Amino acid sequence: MSGMDSTPVGHGTRPANDTAPPTALTIAGSDSGGSAGMHADLRAFFSCGVHGMTAVTAVTVQNTVGVTDVVEIPPETVAAQIDSVASDIGVHAAKTGVLASAECIEAVLRACDRHGIGGAGRTPLVIDPVAASRSGEPLLHADALEALRTEAFRRATLVTPNLDEVRLLTGIDVRGREQLWDAAKAIYDFGPSYVLIKSGHLPEDSECVDLLFDGHEATMLPGPRYSTAHTHGAGDAFASATTAALARGAPVSRAVRLGKRFVTRSVEHAYPLGDGVGPVSTFWRISSRSI
Repeated sequence: MSGMDSTPVGHGTRPANDTAPPTALTIAGSDSGGSAGMHADLRAFFSCGVHGMTAVTAVTVQNTVGVTDVVEIPPETVAAQIDSVASDIGVHAAKTGVLASAECIEAVLRACDRHGIGGAGRTPLVIDPVAASRSGEPLLHADALEALRTEAFRRATLVTPNLDEVRLLTGIDVRGREQLWDAAKAIYDFGPSYVLIKSGHLPEDSECVDLLFDGHEATMLPGPRYSTAHTHGAGDAFASATTAALARGAPVSRAVRLGKRFVTRSVEHAYPLGDGVGPVSTFWRISSRSI
């Protein structure tokens, strides 16, 4: 009969699990090599038990050796992607990666404001201020740095710069643990609720010590430093695992600790790929017995 569901139902049919997991949105660029950017975010989201969605901001041509081209997505298209998923599916937490221009940042913030993401809204917003590729190619226009400082950060639940990004944003060149506090205060002055300084780029330190600052209290988060060159996507994995924990309802301090644990294990299980820097790995979350 027309209009009726013709799916056969046998005696052995079992009900499916129709319960949706929490959702997380990454507003970031692609990586054709599959190691960083939105690809790293989606891997972390899945591994941490949330449904990942994307608003693509840029398409990069890259592999393990470096980036050879970046094609920016029109700001109105980036915003339309946010509108599309937020209005239909809903967003429990969101994070940003590379936002190449002031125009893109403004479009993203307007779309986030419309859906209560960041700022005074109910949905946490993590801003990972990706400014350059691992091999040093710039990914932002000059005006984007100022837009991050003056417009984006004050809407952020959490800002997660690495030490290279701290230097670009504040002029502070962190050389040791004692300067992490200065870096955190300088970023906090731009207006976010929390700041996480990622210090994996201090190779002379025997540990990877990150610092979380809420404007009053600084918490040091130590972790082991592994002997590997293959750390592509580590910063993305840290920020996106933290975002996943926020989507699942964790408070910021606990979400950051969960993100730290996740990225530490991912670096431990990093693997070589191509002729350059390989990715951190989420394969440690998969048991061979589960296949």
